[in-house]
Amino acid sequence: MAREKPEAAAEAEATPELSYREQLDFLNPIAQPLASRKLTRKLYKCIRKATKHKQIRRGVKEVQKFINKGEKGITVLAGDTLPIDVYCHIPIMCEDRSLPYAYVPSKTDLGAAAGSKRPTCVIMIKPHEEYQETYDECLEEVSALPLPL
Repeated sequence: MAREKPEAAAEAEATPELSYREQLDFLNPIAQPLASRKLTRKLYKCIRKATKHKQIRRGVKEVQKFINKGEKGITVLAGDTLPIDVYCHIPIMCEDRSLPYAYVPSKTDLGAAAGSKRPTCVIMIKPHEEYQETYDECLEEVSALPLPL
């Protein structure tokens, strides 16, 4: 097993990372509202801070459970998740409960921001006083995004 790690690291380095523009080619048709490049970076930064304080919910099942329980936060969805059926009900749940949500282009980057090697299609960021300023900034920008029709 010790031999696999250097190979995996070399393989990860050999795989070229896609730019924001290139990631947009893999988006689902339902990925609206999509976060801009700048907002995407802010959301990843906020997710990293929230992960340090264990203030995130990761995965469809967990996020869905806590939305139903009435928990507040920003829901971030990956725009390149297939099949769409896996998580297409989450935005509707967010709209029903007036929770802000936004799509980012890559589930791999979303998982990496949460400190995981596995891709993640949905994350909910909960507010916390340690990173309140960053959270409020993201909340303001995500709330300003136009909702799909």
